[in-house]
Amino acid sequence: MKMITAMVRPSKVEAIKTTLVGLDVVGMTIVDVRGFGRQKGQVERYRGNEFTVDFLPKSKIVVVVTDDKLEATLTAILDAARTGEIGDGKIFVTPVEEAIRIRTGERGDTAI
Repeated sequence: MKMITAMVRPSKVEAIKTTLVGLDVVGMTIVDVRGFGRQKGQVERYRGNEFTVDFLPKSKIVVVVTDDKLEATLTAILDAARTGEIGDGKIFVTPVEEAIRIRTGERGDTAI
């Protein structure tokens, strides 16, 4: 099993969710976060004054998938989230050693 953590533009969350549900990927967590990457924020203008916005709004999407669904899930997130502009985000993949469904006690792939 793998945990996919995607930091994406908030405007892309609905498209990603729809795409993942279409792949039968269920059980996702979405959190609104703020942060910056290589661009270190952006310069905004308001009433003639310039100021730097250090932390930009992002959405963090976390899903756990079986190894056989990993590549399809990554491709779906990439395609749905990409605009080609700076700030599209990042995807991190980490191994998951165990998953346990609390209600039933199921373990492993069947728990997700």
